[in-house]
Amino acid sequence: MFDYLLDVSPIILALGATLFTWFMTALGAALVFTTNKINQKIMDGMLGFAGGVMIAASFWSLLQPAIALAEDDPLPSWIPAAVGFMLGGLFLFGVDKVLPHVHPQDKTKKRLEGINVESYRRSTLLVLAITLHNIPEGFAVGVAFGTLIKGGGAAELAAAISLAIGMGLQNFPEGASVSLPLRNEGMSMGKAFWYGQLSGFVEPVAGVLGVLLITFVEPLLPYALAFAAGAMIFVTAEEVIPGSREHGNEDLAAIWLMVGFTVMMILDVALG
Repeated sequence: MFDYLLDVSPIILALGATLFTWFMTALGAALVFTTNKINQKIMDGMLGFAGGVMIAASFWSLLQPAIALAEDDPLPSWIPAAVGFMLGGLFLFGVDKVLPHVHPQDKTKKRLEGINVESYRRSTLLVLAITLHNIPEGFAVGVAFGTLIKGGGAAELAAAISLAIGMGLQNFPEGASVSLPLRNEGMSMGKAFWYGQLSGFVEPVAGVLGVLLITFVEPLLPYALAFAAGAMIFVTAEEVIPGSREHGNEDLAAIWLMVGFTVMMILDVALG
């Protein structure tokens, strides 16, 4: 289906894919032009969906390929997956403690995190929070396209494209979760949209960096795939799932998490 793209540079493919994921963030942020706020049940359902997509993508698009790529290495194939996965989670844990941010669903600002967080405006903290999410997502897409450098074929390309589609789908609520609260607090529509889409612009940068890393250090590919998976699981467990449950819609969020997982699994298996 995507064979004609195999002749295109993985860097160009990763850039195009992450520009798509950024566009989906901007599309979510554009909701600010139609409404000041969105029904909380809808938002919690979308966040649950995003969490399901990220969990499924972490395994089907990242961990499973990492294990498969490591089968020819002298070490047991589970070692790169386990080491990379834990390093990804620990890295995001460290960044979470340093980078000033506020959780988008926290309207009371009780969950301020990071260094000197009190000195930042809420708009900046919201953008930094979603940026923290988008770094591992962009990196994951870039590394997935990086599998083509190691001789990957149509199956690997299709898997990378399905990952980009999944990341784009779950970026939609992330853009809305920045722009709509800012608009509800009195910010102009234009500025609220700007901040919402800005949070996703880091993904093309992280995606290209992911491909370049594999280009220069090809043996790190299984570790890099697992690293991206660990980082995404940390974000999902620490922010996305708790955020979907903060307003009493636990069952709704859980159902939509399962829907998101199923959609991403279908995308990955059907395309890859």
